[in-house]
Amino acid sequence: MERVPILKIGDILLVSIQIDMSDQTAVALQEDLAERIVATGSHGVIIDITALDIVDSFVGRMLSTIASISKVLDAETVVVGMRPAVAITLVELGLSLHGIRTALNVERGMELIAASRADDDFGFDDDPEDVESGTAATSP
Repeated sequence: MERVPILKIGDILLVSIQIDMSDQTAVALQEDLAERIVATGSHGVIIDITALDIVDSFVGRMLSTIASISKVLDAETVVVGMRPAVAITLVELGLSLHGIRTALNVERGMELIAASRADDDFGFDDDPEDVESGTAATSP
């Protein structure tokens, strides 16, 4: 079974999917990534799908699951390198990829994660209404 490499860049983990994702590969990636987030204390995960020509519902669900796992472990997920045909397919399949932000490339993905971490440093939670009104709840 092939494994997807996970690279560490600062406090961000970079996952570049260069192979077709089977069920076993997807499960292994989810487990490997969760372990690496905990081991490194990373606060961001960038998943580069530039090499994927098509994304079906399986890959869409896998990305959503990875984002959910990462969020529970205090890491934000950004998917980068999405081709227009892939975006169209996701919309046609009705996959909204909850919890996943997107960026055109790795550099912009890193900027999104850095901006998100800067907001967290001010104690804002994930409720946009609170952030806009300046009444964000802070942790005790």
